[in-house]
Amino acid sequence: MTYDSEATRQRIFTAATAEFAEHGLSGARIDRIAANARANKQAIYLYYGGKEKLFGAVVRTKLEEICHSVHLDPGSLPESVGLLFDWYQEHPELIRLLMWEALESGDSLVQGEEERGASYQGNVRDLLDNGLSDAPTAQDYLFTVLGLVAWNFAVPQLRRLILDEPDAKQALARRRAVVVDLARTLTERT
Repeated sequence: MTYDSEATRQRIFTAATAEFAEHGLSGARIDRIAANARANKQAIYLYYGGKEKLFGAVVRTKLEEICHSVHLDPGSLPESVGLLFDWYQEHPELIRLLMWEALESGDSLVQGEEERGASYQGNVRDLLDNGLSDAPTAQDYLFTVLGLVAWNFAVPQLRRLILDEPDAKQALARRRAVVVDLARTLTERT
């Protein structure tokens, strides 16, 4: 049987995503990642260069996944926001990773900050190209829309307490409808 380095790399990435989403950067353990990936620790260091770089690669890749899966189309913002909501519902690990990143880095720079910022600036340019008057307004719209969607998955206990909805599925469906409607209202204001 031959060694498949790409398969090993993918198993490490999958195990690391679960480990970081569950425990954050500080709480994650390379031993657990290696065991769950059926790989040795040396492979993790060889492919990713250590725990911090692996965490950065996981966050960057998950953000790229969402960027390739859902495009915030300013021309059809409500529909795009609905798709974004659905993506987060299917991939709750991204919110957890971003929350861990925020908790652990505070206001410090994060790995890949420059390229991640450039990606968001592309979204801002799209909003400007489609009718928003200035960059600060477009930035505020983008940040607000992302927050409207993400908050539903960042604090499920608060969602449960405020909505007083015993059925989480119904609560999320209602929240999705509200978020899409708010995006529609934002669109009508421009």
